[in-house]
Amino acid sequence: MAEKDRIVCVTGAGGFVASWLIKLLLSQGYTVHGTLRNPGDEKYAHLRKLDNAAEKLKLFKADLLDFDSILAAVKGCVGVFHVACPVPQSSVPNPEVELVQPALDGTFNVLKACSEAKIGRVVVVSSVSAVFMIPDWPKDRVMDESCWSDKEYCRKTNNWYCYSKTVAEAEAFEYAKKSGLNVITVCPALVLGPMLQHTANASSLALIKLLKESYDEIENNLRKIVDVRDVAEALILVYEKPEAKGRYICMGHLIKNAELVDMLKILYPNYEFPRSIKEEGKDQVKMSSEKLQKLGWKYRPLKETIVDSVESYKGLGILWS
Repeated sequence: MAEKDRIVCVTGAGGFVASWLIKLLLSQGYTVHGTLRNPGDEKYAHLRKLDNAAEKLKLFKADLLDFDSILAAVKGCVGVFHVACPVPQSSVPNPEVELVQPALDGTFNVLKACSEAKIGRVVVVSSVSAVFMIPDWPKDRVMDESCWSDKEYCRKTNNWYCYSKTVAEAEAFEYAKKSGLNVITVCPALVLGPMLQHTANASSLALIKLLKESYDEIENNLRKIVDVRDVAEALILVYEKPEAKGRYICMGHLIKNAELVDMLKILYPNYEFPRSIKEEGKDQVKMSSEKLQKLGWKYRPLKETIVDSVESYKGLGILWS
């Protein structure tokens, strides 16, 4: 691949998944344009410390809602990874305005900029949240990429993150159909693993809270987990493989909360675990990453992900040792 063919853009460069994606891209010889609202912010210092960052990483001040700033970042690239997305860590007063509309407008601006800059392939990070919110789904049926979350059900149950991910991914495919832009989506499960950034993101908090919140009771839901490093590898895989198309579920492990807590208690017995677990949680949906695995994707053992996650939280002072 010629040097000019190895220039890609990553939106939301400072995030959990994007930071690992950039680290992996740089290690593979790519030049990366990363978008950030404020590149000078100290919380993004970890990006400049990555191997090859001095020569191969260029950070752009860009806002997804500002088309011209996105266009400036993607110009000169041959591929784009749209990773940025609003993920609230708590409920927002007006989700349609604060969550859904920015996700839609941001996705549209990125795709429109990619069309204008004649980008060869765009990989959009969606979520399994855009797959599994289907009421009355039979427990014994495994979900795959043909499954789409029921938008009205998401609205009715106030699952606004699921709703925003579903409509944004659907819009991406609709735009691709109309424009001819080559768009692929990847739908990761709950993303865990060691953090490169210094503040805990929403998915990491799910594990951190299991270790320190001392909940009275939690539901025995079926967790769908994937390692952040395996997500980064999946994103590059679907970008590089000419035969990749459509959407890809990216999930390594299915594990019930009770089993996950048992595993954590063995590995880290001194934390504040939930006091009890309800016998059967509401979420028992199974899904498969078979399509992604057929493309050549592999994932690491769950224990490795859990240990590396917890050790990274301890190293950053988010958990005590």
